[in-house]
Formats: sequence, structure tokens, C-alpha cells
Amino acid sequence: METPPFAELGLPAALLAAIETLGYERPSPIQAMSIPTALKGRDIVGLSETGSGKTAAFVLPALTLLDVTAQYPQVLILCPTRELAVQVCEEVHRLGAKLTGLHATPVYGGAPMDRQLRALRSGAQLIVGTPGRLLDHLRRGSFDASRIKLAILDEADRMLDMGFRDEMDELLAALPAERQTLFFSATMNPGVSRLIQRFGKAPEIIEVQQKARTVSTVDQSYFEVRQRSKVEVLSRLLDMSPPRLALIFCNTKRSVDECTEDLVNRGYAADRLHGDMTQQMRERVLKRFREGSVELLVATDVAARGLDIDEIDIVFNYDLPTDPEDYVHRIGRTGRAGRSGRAVSFVFGREIYRIQSIERYTRSVIRRERIPSQEQVEGRRADLIFDSLKERLETGKFDAYQDNIDRLLEQGHTPTDIAGALVTLLRESSGREGSAIEEDREPERRDPRDSKGPKSPKDAKFQREGGPKARPERGGPRDAHSAEHGMAHMFLSLGKTHGVMAKEIVGMLYREAGLPDGCLGRITLFPKHSLVDVPEEFVHQVIDRTRNARLRGRPFRIDRDRGPQDRP
Repeated sequence: METPPFAELGLPAALLAAIETLGYERPSPIQAMSIPTALKGRDIVGLSETGSGKTAAFVLPALTLLDVTAQYPQVLILCPTRELAVQVCEEVHRLGAKLTGLHATPVYGGAPMDRQLRALRSGAQLIVGTPGRLLDHLRRGSFDASRIKLAILDEADRMLDMGFRDEMDELLAALPAERQTLFFSATMNPGVSRLIQRFGKAPEIIEVQQKARTVSTVDQSYFEVRQRSKVEVLSRLLDMSPPRLALIFCNTKRSVDECTEDLVNRGYAADRLHGDMTQQMRERVLKRFREGSVELLVATDVAARGLDIDEIDIVFNYDLPTDPEDYVHRIGRTGRAGRSGRAVSFVFGREIYRIQSIERYTRSVIRRERIPSQEQVEGRRADLIFDSLKERLETGKFDAYQDNIDRLLEQGHTPTDIAGALVTLLRESSGREGSAIEEDREPERRDPRDSKGPKSPKDAKFQREGGPKARPERGGPRDAHSAEHGMAHMFLSLGKTHGVMAKEIVGMLYREAGLPDGCLGRITLFPKHSLVDVPEEFVHQVIDRTRNARLRGRPFRIDRDRGPQDRP
């Protein structure tokens, strides 16, 4: 569908300037259809799938309606989960970056009440929150709903599915009768219809039809592999085509824990997300995942609800979901914002029939691929290192180290031997011991649409020591970094020259020190030492439990960082 430019939708100049800064060229269909109608003051029922751009479809009209000179609540956005509330509020601040005086705040359960009370008392004009916590504030009088001009229900069907019907009824009933209401939902079920009939005023229904239930930019495939070999297959696929960010779905918390521990022990920068974690821990993990200090996020479906990150390169169904709709939600996390993505599923035995059910539901083909051998993985890693070296040589972005090379030449080593030794060191520093895979497949259950072999994976650039993409926080030029509140700087006596990588430090600390999931902060690598941010309460635990530990086969010292005088 060809859509008009944002400039023709009736938005004010400040919002158009923010849109241009963010690099958005044309509105998505749901945005083009919803924004002009909402700006006329009409109620709307927007039926659109996740990833269609619906957030901006209601945030832009909300910001247009807002009076930034008035210090009281004017717009209310209801979301089903804490994560979605935070993400919607972040989108409000991005799109409203040119509005002087804008004050928007997220309000959700599991976070300190006093912080939210201060934000509400200081004159928040736009409030994004979950029904339960908002109702708490309404009942205690800290949320003034008397002057709300616009109410927005984001993912109304999911809020009803999660049991928020009574809370939503009470909240909407407390709002002024003359307000405008926007309902956004993926489906029009009886619960959503009842809500619209009770609280809507002859809303206009705007529906964006989708030909298929899955994203066309997502390449879908599956591998047949036994449970005990899943982590090895996952490791090989990650090594064949290192992603910037990957999301790994498991069906149970136990599976999440086991998968994460296996990946960390193999040296990957992985962390977990499931319902047993505290909200503070969940937010810290998500923050590190967005920043890229965690590359692999292992999660259950419930924990990952509301997760909206455009840069996820690949989604793994480590455990195949039983419901085809869950499959659609999972793979919709990649291939967003015009990017290409990939979805990989692991199946064995009778699960092949579930793949066929998913294909019928999604009206798309899921290609079967063969597991890459360890030799293929090693060959691919060698190709990546070669491409990285070639690019560096062609661009000239490297230091000569002429003195070191001259010393080696004077000792009788040839240039070829020196280069070969350096490449060997590079491969060893990024290497991982592979293990055998038990491939006891059942031929009679294979999909007759057998592919002739795996397609060549997309090229990836090795900008870090044999790893996926460089993270500035893992070894920047600064001599120190600022620790977050409640975190302590820890000095570790090994660094880049010892071949140490950030993901190995993460794995060692979780394994040896027994730290809680997601508690580590920033890790910065220097030539002869590293700095690690650890929660203050675990400092002594880290020091005590790592006294006899080794990293890359070397003993090391770890202690509170005392500044440059304590560093090599």
C-alpha cells in the first residue's frame, strides 16, 4: 500500500522535525489510516498485528493533542505489560523530542511506588501504564483522571486475556465522558467488542489486512535434532553466522536456565529472562540486551511479551511452541522495520507434524536444513577472519607495530610465519571446543520437501577479537568508566593482550562466583587489565569465590579497583 508522506497527515512542525530526525520516510498503512482520523477527534478501533507501526499511530495524535504548558495528566495509555509500557514511553520521548516542556512517565507494578508518586506529582502530562498499578494510583488519589482528554488502549485483547477486565472497566469509567478513546488490538474478539460498545463513541474501525500471518522479511527454517544436542547445534549456527542480537525461546523456565548456563559456559554473552526474576533484574537484563552487552537472550513466551527491539537478527525456537499463534508472535520479533530476519526452529520425532500445522496456519513454507558439521563451522570461522583481515588491510585502519615485527624478523622468523602465527592466535582466542551431535533421525517422519542443503549464511563482519560486532563498552580507549548506582568497580588483572574477551569474564563470574542472573554491569577491556561493574553486595563473594579460578588457563587477581595506581 502506497502511503502519503507524514507531512500530509496534519501533524505539527515539531513532530515532523522529530520524525525526520529519526529517519522515518513514509508512514506505515496503520499510521496513514489512523492519524488523520484521530486528529479529527474521532474514536478509533485499530486492528493491526504487532510490528506494524501501531505505536506511532497513536503516540503522534496524542502528542499533537497535548498541551505541554499544562502540568496535569491529559493523555492515558494503557499497556498489558511493564516492558511494553516502558517501550511505549520511550517512543513518546523519541517522537516528542522537539516538544519543549513534555513530561511523560511510565507507571507499572514491580517498580518503586515513591518514584512514580514523584513523577505524577511533578505534573506528568502523558502517563503510560499497566492497569493494576494505575488503578492503585487512582484509588489512593495520586493519579488525577478528571482532565484526561485522550485514552489509548494498546493491545486491548492481550490485556483482557491477562485478566485485566475489571481494572480496565474501573479505570475507563473514572475518565471524563467527553474524552476521545483509541482502541488498538490484534483481534476483534467478544471481549474487545464489549469494551468498545461500553466505552467507545461510534468508533471508526481501521483494519490493516495481512496476506500472511508471518513477516515476509523473515527466512524460516528448521533442524531435526535431539534434545541433548540442541545447545551444540545452536552453538554451530551462532558460529557460522554471528548475530548482533539473537532471541532464544524455550517453553519452560527450567529449559531457559539450562540453555543459558550451557551458552555461558561455552563463552557466549548470554542471559535469561523468565517469570521468577525480580522486575529490577528483568529491566537490567533488557537494558544490557538493548545495548548489546548481552548478545543472546534466552526467554519464555511470558517473559518476552512486550519486547520490542528492531535490531534482533535471528529468533531461535529452542523448544517448538505448541500453539501456532505463539510461533507467529515469536518470529515477529525479527525482520522488523524493513530489516531482514531469520527464524530457526529445533524439532525431533513427532514434532515434525507441528511444523506442518504451523505452515498451514501461517500459509508459509518452513525449510528443513541440515546441521552444519564442525568442519564447516571451522571453515566459516576461517572465512570470517580472512574477510576481516582483508577489510582492515584495504581500509588501512590498523596499527603497524613495526618495532615488534622488526624484532621477530631479526630473530629469523619470516613474514609468512609471523602472519600465520597471528591468525592462529586470533582463531584460538575466538575458538570453542565442539562436540559430537547425536543425529538419530527418523527418515519416515522427514518432510518430503527436503532441501538440497543449507543455503550459504549471510556474511558477518568480525570487528572484535574473533567475535560478532564490536561493542565500545568492552574495551574503549577510556581509562575508566562510570559505574551505575549500587555498582562497584572491580579490577581484573587480565586483559586484551592475554586473549581475554568480555563474554569469557561474564561466564567465569556467573559460574565461579555464583552471581544472580543479569546482575553484572559494564565490562571494559584494556591491554593488561579489565574493569567489571559488580553489585556492591556481591563484591566480597566475587573476591572469595574466584581466588583459585582461572581464565584462559591463567590465574588472575580480582579486587576493588583503586584507580590508575593499582593498574599495570
